[in-house]
Amino acid sequence: MASSTSTLKYVPTTCPYCGVGCGLNLVVNDGKLVGVEPYKRSPINEGKLCPKGMTCWEHVHSPDRLTRPKIKKNGKFVDATWDEAIDLIAKKFSEISKKNGPKALGFQTSCRTVNEDCYALQKLARVGFQTNNVDNCARICHGPSVAGLSLSFGSGAATNPFEDVLNSDLIVMWGSNAVEAHPLAGRRVMQAKKKGIPIVVVDPRYSTTARLADKWIRFNPSTHIALANSMMYWIIKEGLQNTAFINERTKGFDDLKKTVEKYADCEEIHGVPLETVKSFARQYARAKNAVIIYCLGITELTTGTDNVRSMGNLALLTGNVGRPGVGVNPLRGQNNVQGACDMGAYPNVYSGYQACSVADNRAKMEKAWGMKEGSLPDWYGSTLTEQVNDAGSVVKAMYFLGLNPVVSYPDSNHVKKQLEKLDFCVFQDIFWTESCEYADVVLPGTCFAEKDGTFTSGERRVNRVRKAVDGPGESKYDWEIIGMVAKKMGLKGFEWKTAKDVWDDMRACTPNMFGVTYEKMEKPESIHWPCPTVEHPGTPILHIGKFSAADGKGTMFGLEYRQPAEVADAEYPYTLMTGRVIFHYHTRTQTDRAAQLHYEVPENYVQINTIDAKKLGIKENEKIKVTSRRGESLALARISEDVAPKVLYMAMHFAGGANNLTNTALDPLSKMPELKHCAVRVEKIAGAK
Repeated sequence: MASSTSTLKYVPTTCPYCGVGCGLNLVVNDGKLVGVEPYKRSPINEGKLCPKGMTCWEHVHSPDRLTRPKIKKNGKFVDATWDEAIDLIAKKFSEISKKNGPKALGFQTSCRTVNEDCYALQKLARVGFQTNNVDNCARICHGPSVAGLSLSFGSGAATNPFEDVLNSDLIVMWGSNAVEAHPLAGRRVMQAKKKGIPIVVVDPRYSTTARLADKWIRFNPSTHIALANSMMYWIIKEGLQNTAFINERTKGFDDLKKTVEKYADCEEIHGVPLETVKSFARQYARAKNAVIIYCLGITELTTGTDNVRSMGNLALLTGNVGRPGVGVNPLRGQNNVQGACDMGAYPNVYSGYQACSVADNRAKMEKAWGMKEGSLPDWYGSTLTEQVNDAGSVVKAMYFLGLNPVVSYPDSNHVKKQLEKLDFCVFQDIFWTESCEYADVVLPGTCFAEKDGTFTSGERRVNRVRKAVDGPGESKYDWEIIGMVAKKMGLKGFEWKTAKDVWDDMRACTPNMFGVTYEKMEKPESIHWPCPTVEHPGTPILHIGKFSAADGKGTMFGLEYRQPAEVADAEYPYTLMTGRVIFHYHTRTQTDRAAQLHYEVPENYVQINTIDAKKLGIKENEKIKVTSRRGESLALARISEDVAPKVLYMAMHFAGGANNLTNTALDPLSKMPELKHCAVRVEKIAGAK
């Protein structure tokens, strides 16, 4: 209990983990965080939190926080002043840009930091260096959602809010383990189940979410398009499509119909019995209001964009878009995946998805940012994975904000080799991560509890983040650091004093968010974009009456099934899938500093089917070696019927884990690497226990 002389206060803010956007109160006593309490006024989570949310404060005052800038000198890192660090960054980036041109620089921001930081970094890249080589880590989670939903509906975002599942008559969860990855969105699904709304889970693995389903459909990994096409064949064959909706609000039906005729029965591809496919197709088409919820099981493949478009095809074919209880809704993996993209931290758009290729947009941004006419580039910049692949050749210097690519990007060994090739590299973060070893300068930023700002959740709801405590040592706000670099370069338009100043800078040049003010975000329910005017109430449900595309139409596509880039063979006979666990978040930089979360899952493990384990003589919790063409990983064996024979599942959170194995092959449309599928072999380790 606090003493009578202490100062105890609650600071309402937004959880820094997944994209659900739960509200919580940080408990502050004498300037230090001491816990978390429910924020019951939040309509998102209604005062409930998952294990990560309950412990989200524990890493904030960790003794190993970065507190001073560091510069690498003679191969060793030494403490530096802010002036030294900022001078060096401005000098090196300017020299490299002048010598090699704007394509020689790469800027990457995190989906874990606030919108204001993301906007600031992309503005620095474009104003300071006239480059579109700016990206964020949505590229390796929901890049295909932005691309696919934009192509299908005209907007690359979720169509409906989370709570709207309670208005559905059928919930389809496809490639989503929401109960673990997005627990409070999973809670909404549980509420729907209690209400009697049927739930179908489509997943190769018998996940925690599959356990609550009324129907679980196991299919062969990465065969989404074949299964969706077969469903649509039978919907059309039996006349269950919504013809009036198709005629009035869509285009592309003939192309779709012609394509799916080849997929009447393709059980040999997807592995689902034909009668199960027919039954599922009828159930989806006949539901009055059916919603599709998906996640990285759909996106993290070389067919990711087409997989998303397949979900769009199903919704358009049956008219399940543009009203309560329906839609196609990606569950965003990180707290600000949606926001980082919204802020223009993307290689082809400015904030609000204003295309860089459009001359009027460039002219508008040049005027807003005080730039010389004609100075902004029209070319499509280099994506996150392409920047890494081009490191040392085209790309000479990179700036990473809040990212740990050595652990989170595919093929970790490749990432390490590429980072070593750079002439200059900056990492800005709150902890010393595995990636900082490859930096020339490391800068100490501030975490969610030490700054004001906003996160945008997966339902397009912009939520306030509020400062509760000061950052450690000499750490600074991340947007402030970026402004210091800009000031050193003599740039104008970066004279922000507060996070609100940065937000208002963004609003001024972003039509679909102009009405989202800090004042309107003070209410617990906050605001969903689009919100074009201050008087506008926001838009919880998209595409009512017409789609966001220029012609107002939704587009159906005839999409052919393609195999993954790498399939199991004699040398690597197992298929590896990756995913999340409820107790950890991404590279565990934050969650592994919470004692209870570390206790629950302290090290890497891999699920293996009972039949395979028996053949290999592997016992439960025995350490085994999993090897791909790119590397190897040691993991504890978890023997289970949850995965099919010849299929493995490994969580993506551990250094030296799944991303030692994963494939860098890219989706041609979104440049998403194939993190969800690769071929591996499994070996016992002599003497392992």
